[in-house]
Amino acid sequence: MTPTLVQSHLPRAGSAPRVDLGARARDWAEIQERMLVPLYEAVYERLDVGGGTRLLGLGCGSGLALLMAASRGAAVTGVDASAPERLALARERLSPEAASQARARTDARLVEGGPADAAGPGVPAYNLVTAFQPIGCMAGDSEGLTGLLEAAAPLAGHGAAVVLAGWGPPERCATSTVMKVATKLADPLRGAGSWRPASRDDLEDVAQRAGLKPDGSGRVACPFGYADVESAVRGLLSTGLFDAAVGATDKAQVDKELTEALHPHRRRDGTVWMPNVFRYLIARTP
Repeated sequence: MTPTLVQSHLPRAGSAPRVDLGARARDWAEIQERMLVPLYEAVYERLDVGGGTRLLGLGCGSGLALLMAASRGAAVTGVDASAPERLALARERLSPEAASQARARTDARLVEGGPADAAGPGVPAYNLVTAFQPIGCMAGDSEGLTGLLEAAAPLAGHGAAVVLAGWGPPERCATSTVMKVATKLADPLRGAGSWRPASRDDLEDVAQRAGLKPDGSGRVACPFGYADVESAVRGLLSTGLFDAAVGATDKAQVDKELTEALHPHRRRDGTVWMPNVFRYLIARTP
């Protein structure tokens, strides 16, 4: 199913590699984020997101999921405490002018902070909370998410839907073989940042810890497709999932290993194609 670009609920171990955060945020917004569009669409269709929806997006990043909901008529608020570069892009994407051109609602709220920072006098309760950053492929990538959900629950009405997302089974995710580069190169003493097979109960475990009641789930095909290997490397690095590997070695080494791992997924025309399945869980607030 985290991408400063690393997921707000993904713990950082050791010193972070020095990267151009602005450039990486643009790589996420322009290359990688669109890979999750089928996931967003499936959830919004299933929950009939529209004019009566008040959505709170946790770890909203550069705001594509929010824009898609606003295009369906939803009132959207996004919070993100760890990715100011991405949030700056979200402000551009969801500005009244840009939203109007996209035929979306123009009253989006974007908050640099946590769920509590989105509260305030006169703010109606949310009836949908989303945590779309996929978990379940890296050790420790769900740590902190429980706290975010617990903080968001009081802002939502009774029985409000809460959506969590995660990676599907490794055998259904071609990208899982590429993710193993992160483990191969990362410092073995680091717990977080190491690839692990996704568990079928990852999302349910987080929901249970947050006091939420599961109320359905689904799987969605989200292939990762890139124009070329260079774009694939840039897109994958923008997730932040390879930070531990970059910190333990260097970016040149990670680039090299990623390029080699992507070779089996390169097609004759030079494009890169990796079929994946992602899973989502719908839970309900008490």
